[in-house]
Amino acid sequence: MKGKWASGIAPRNFAWIIKDRLAISERPGGYSRAHRPVRRQEEIIWIREQGFARVVSLLTSPHNLHAYDELGVSWEHIPLPLHEDPRIVLAELYPKLAGWIAKEEKVLLHQEELSDRLQGVVAGYLVWANMVPSSAHAISIVEQINQRQMGPPGRELVALALTMGPEKA
Repeated sequence: MKGKWASGIAPRNFAWIIKDRLAISERPGGYSRAHRPVRRQEEIIWIREQGFARVVSLLTSPHNLHAYDELGVSWEHIPLPLHEDPRIVLAELYPKLAGWIAKEEKVLLHQEELSDRLQGVVAGYLVWANMVPSSAHAISIVEQINQRQMGPPGRELVALALTMGPEKA
C-alpha cells in the first residue's frame, strides 16, 4: 500500500484518556448498518502504525475480531453485556488495563460507538487506579476529552469503580 492511505485513518471518535497509553474510540469500521469493511481495514492499519500493543473490544459479540489477526494487531475480547452485573467485567478489565499501562503499552478500548458506558468504563478506571481524587473529577475529565456529557449509564459505572479500587480487588 502506498500513498497517504498507507498509514491508515484514525477510528471515529478516537481520544486519548491517558496520553500515549489508554485511548477509546468507536468500533473500527463503524457500527451497525454503517459498518464498512474497507474503513475497518484502514482504521486497523492506523492502529497498528500508531504502535498500539492491543485493542480491547467490549462488544458482547466477537464480530470482526479476525480482522485484527489479519493485520497483525493483538486484541482482547472482554464483553460488557448491557443487562448483566458490570462489576464482574470491570473486576477483570481494570487489573488488566493497569498491567498493560504499567508495561507502557498503548491500549485502545472500544465498543460499538462512543457511548455513556464506554466513557463510564474509562472514567471509572481513572478512579479505580487512584489517578484522580473523585468520581466527579474523573467524569469531568472524560467529558472534556470527548466533548460530550456522560449520562446515567456511564455515571453508574464510575460509582461502581469507587467500590472496587485496586486495594479492594
